[in-house]
Amino acid sequence: MITDEILNEFLTYLEKSIINLSKEVFANLELDGGVEGAINFLESQFDIRLENLLVGKNSSINHLESGTKNKIIQRKQKILEQISNQYKN
Repeated sequence: MITDEILNEFLTYLEKSIINLSKEVFANLELDGGVEGAINFLESQFDIRLENLLVGKNSSINHLESGTKNKIIQRKQKILEQISNQYKN
């Protein structure tokens, strides 16, 4: 069972992790698709890392309630939007 406390810890970790990864990605922007390709890569990394964290707690994204999934989606969009705005300028 993933509690709100565990979910918040996961999301905080993921935010820091994806922001740090974005610095590396944009410093070496050689991905096909430029900024959009980099954002897509970061989005995939968020999903992969989230699933790995959930598996560590014997869970999966498929086992989460819709409200929890919505919270994750909103946080993910906020993080990616923040990164996108930072690097598009």
